[in-house]
Amino acid sequence: MSGNSPEKMVYAFGGGTSEGRSDMKNLLGGKGANLAEMANLGLPVPPGFTITTEVCTAFYDNDRNYPEALNGQVEAALAHVEEVTAKKFGDVTNPLLVSVRSGARASMPGMMDTVLNLGLNDETVSGLAKLSGDERFAYDSYRRFIQMYGDVVLGVPHHTFEEILDTYKDDRDYVLDTSMSAADWKAVIVEYKAAVESALGKPFPQDPQAQLWGAINAVFGSWMNDRSKTYRRLNNIPADWGTAVNVQAMVFGNMGETSATGVAFTRNPSTGENKIYGEFLINAQGEDVVAGIRTPQNLTKEARLGQGSGEASLEEAMPETFGELTAIFTKLEDHYRDMQDIEFTIEQGKLYMLQTRSGKRTAKAALKIAVDLCAEGTINEDEAVMRVDPAALDQLLHPSLDPKAERDIIAKGLPASPGAASGEVVFTADEAEKLANDGKQVMLVRVETSPEDIHGMHAAAGIVTARGGMTSHAAVVARGMGRACVCGAGDLRIEKDGSSFSVHGRTVQKGDQITIDGSTGEIFFGAVATIEPELSGDFAKIMEWADKHRRMRVRANAETPLDANTARGFGAEGIGLCRTEHMFFDSDRINVVREMILAENEAGRQAALDKLLPFQQGDFEELFKVMKGLPVTIRLLDPPLHEFLPHGKAEIAEVAKAVGRDLKEVTDRVAALHELNPMLGHRGCRLAVSYPEIAAMQARAIFAAALAVGKETGELVQPEIMVPLVSTKKELELVKAVVDKVATEVFEQQGEKLAYSVGTMIELPRAALTADQIAHSAEFFSFGTNDLTQTTFGISRDDAGAFMPDYLRQGIMEQDPFVSLDSEGVGQLVAIGAEKGRKTRSLIKLGICGEHGGDPASISFCETIGLDYVSCSPYRVPIARLAAAQASLASKA
Repeated sequence: MSGNSPEKMVYAFGGGTSEGRSDMKNLLGGKGANLAEMANLGLPVPPGFTITTEVCTAFYDNDRNYPEALNGQVEAALAHVEEVTAKKFGDVTNPLLVSVRSGARASMPGMMDTVLNLGLNDETVSGLAKLSGDERFAYDSYRRFIQMYGDVVLGVPHHTFEEILDTYKDDRDYVLDTSMSAADWKAVIVEYKAAVESALGKPFPQDPQAQLWGAINAVFGSWMNDRSKTYRRLNNIPADWGTAVNVQAMVFGNMGETSATGVAFTRNPSTGENKIYGEFLINAQGEDVVAGIRTPQNLTKEARLGQGSGEASLEEAMPETFGELTAIFTKLEDHYRDMQDIEFTIEQGKLYMLQTRSGKRTAKAALKIAVDLCAEGTINEDEAVMRVDPAALDQLLHPSLDPKAERDIIAKGLPASPGAASGEVVFTADEAEKLANDGKQVMLVRVETSPEDIHGMHAAAGIVTARGGMTSHAAVVARGMGRACVCGAGDLRIEKDGSSFSVHGRTVQKGDQITIDGSTGEIFFGAVATIEPELSGDFAKIMEWADKHRRMRVRANAETPLDANTARGFGAEGIGLCRTEHMFFDSDRINVVREMILAENEAGRQAALDKLLPFQQGDFEELFKVMKGLPVTIRLLDPPLHEFLPHGKAEIAEVAKAVGRDLKEVTDRVAALHELNPMLGHRGCRLAVSYPEIAAMQARAIFAAALAVGKETGELVQPEIMVPLVSTKKELELVKAVVDKVATEVFEQQGEKLAYSVGTMIELPRAALTADQIAHSAEFFSFGTNDLTQTTFGISRDDAGAFMPDYLRQGIMEQDPFVSLDSEGVGQLVAIGAEKGRKTRSLIKLGICGEHGGDPASISFCETIGLDYVSCSPYRVPIARLAAAQASLASKA
């Protein structure tokens, strides 16, 4: 391959040397950088080498071809591994076996491919048997390799091998794989190889070098598989980061009763408690733990007793090794200054470290770990604030089961991911996604999950698996997504046709409702009532520290007292968007609104508006009371009038009767108000231009309510009146004149005044580009990025769902621009509008009130351009507070 290929593409580690370091994650991936660092720390790491992420990029840039120099560098690194292990790759009598694993810079558990025991063939398996003195172990390793390599590299479906093994065991009444002898494994291997040859038309590859490059190809290839693409999209990981490939000498946890493999967290990833958390299996390989094929044993005696398990913990079964392991846990956590997720193998009593990385954790655990590490003096307050993912706080803000509610418990498993969820039972990821798209709450019930299920796991409200432990794929992914999850519910029997599951003599059909408590592992039949969460002291502490460092204020989008109270409870510092049209839809006033719309002249409209006035004033009084003197931004009526009218014949007849109008008149009026493109039609300030009496009524209600609440409470009310969809200075001037005239009238009538401000939403490109002119009349700008995104891209948010997934999948857009602000396009219009607004009015107040106001990446952008506040939905206020603090801290770094 020609072109600008990197010079050094392979970095060796182990045997007392490491060419990499932990700060080289972008080049070596997280796994490779941490393997190098553990080797640098003198920990027992099997030797190996890392092929860099730059090779992955070159691989895809050059039609899946490698740089010419790569082969030689891999050979040299492999020779180093041979030297350290005193074994030779492909040697019949003293074979070196290796694992080939992925390792992106961001952790992507289970998303990419892994191959273990590589280097085994019909000849080297005999050498392994003699070296180990354990023929059963050698042939077990070989069948695992054929199964894994056949699936991952050769594309022979995993179930092909599982069916062969299940049939073989059933025929002999074997229950566990450990019942299989060396002779049994030899017989299965013959069937495995025959299945490969039948599927591919050629025999299973015997050349270790061909095996190695096949596995490297597969790992790089898996960077672009569907599950990896889905995971990257859900976690905002750019495709151009690429993955590294780690080739490492094998160590074996399946060499008998003094061997084991395990996964551990230095602190509990669900609760954050400073207690070792994890699982292990004796006489097993690593994938047995995470795949959930066998239910593992606890690491500590305390955990074993807590779960009521009769299987010995690692602390009890191998106390010396356990002591060595805990010392390493302390060393790694002290070194990385964070909770670690660790994989280890014990080979005939000798401990080896296979991986360490910052452990994925629930939001509750993230808060506790950050606060505890700060209290322990490991990190400071600023670092603690930066350690918590703002988006993860969403997990804390959802209901849990009501302890007083009736419950019909049907099963219990392991509490794999906290939280409570109810939904109708489905058995496949595709079903989960389909029903969720139809607006239904679903519970995904599986024997075990695999990376192919990620789309269904994301769609589901909760997840249940019959097999697997606390570190299985389902558990790790569910915790990362904030989904409630129960794993290892071993009493569940799921029908193969996906119609039902049975447990303790009861049958639950597809479509039946169940509820799970991911904090206890309990599964209930039916929907169980829930209660709102109580936020912990750790949450309050992190929020207190965040507020110290936050520059931007955080307001909420709210128009009901309930929403406003919720927002205040979560720390909102005002209302940034009160959508007054939401108030018009209440059943006690919708017909009055329709009466106003159907009126033939201004007098008729005014009569209806006079009826609406007390409703609107009452609405605003309630909001002002809740907000207790904090600023409240009220948007004047925005949607087109036809949205308030019925469209079906029966509904039109009903409305005509209710408002006392002729059916034909009402039908004609509905037809006259119909618009071909209402988003760009007669709405926003255009309504106020055509019907100034509507804006006047709303202004009167605002001022009267503000004066009344101020008089009642003694608090200063701060109304901010926002004119929507302005595109010219003249539009704003006309509407502002109406508002100012009403203010004068109300103040004269009541003999009192109050300070108020009039501003506008910047939600059209022209408004952003002429913001310097508009700022002559506007005292504040609120960037309405929902509509600004629509009008900049020319995409309807309501219709984008039909094609946006194609755009994301094909990399046309990295993220949905309605979820995270498009900083290159829409963001530049916001920046231009802010700059031009300040040029005219230096102290103009600037905020954002679209959905982006609760998105951490968008909030970071708002910090860079100096906006004064963000406004978001009430439940996202804590997210916005933390994200704003992190953005402020990052700007000073």
